[in-house]
Amino acid sequence: MVSIHVRPPEIEDRVMPGHWEGDFIKGEGNRSSVGALVERTSRLLLLAKMDDATAESALAGFSAKLNSIPEHLRHSFTYDQGRELSRHQELAAQTGVNVYFCDPHSPWQRGTCENTNGLSREYLPKGTVLLR
Repeated sequence: MVSIHVRPPEIEDRVMPGHWEGDFIKGEGNRSSVGALVERTSRLLLLAKMDDATAESALAGFSAKLNSIPEHLRHSFTYDQGRELSRHQELAAQTGVNVYFCDPHSPWQRGTCENTNGLSREYLPKGTVLLR
């Protein structure tokens, strides 16, 4: 795992587009989920459909969504240390992005994504079935 502390300065400065933060938005009983990707410069939110909250679903969903983005707009992906991204090396190989991880229990290190997830809850309230 590559620490958020070694990310290049342009990611932190939000100068160059193409640097993404990610997280899961979990649905009813944690049985369904959606992957959230937020671009740090534009604050664009993309949602990736997931079958569940497993590493296999995260790899498939995040890879598909990242690969739908033009290559010049996908450089890095920052995530927490959740088990669902345990296949991060495969994600990096399939998408060409550098994957960075926040410190444990430090959601503020992905503040853009955390804030956007909070706003998303207006449309996807807790307890919503996200399988459709």
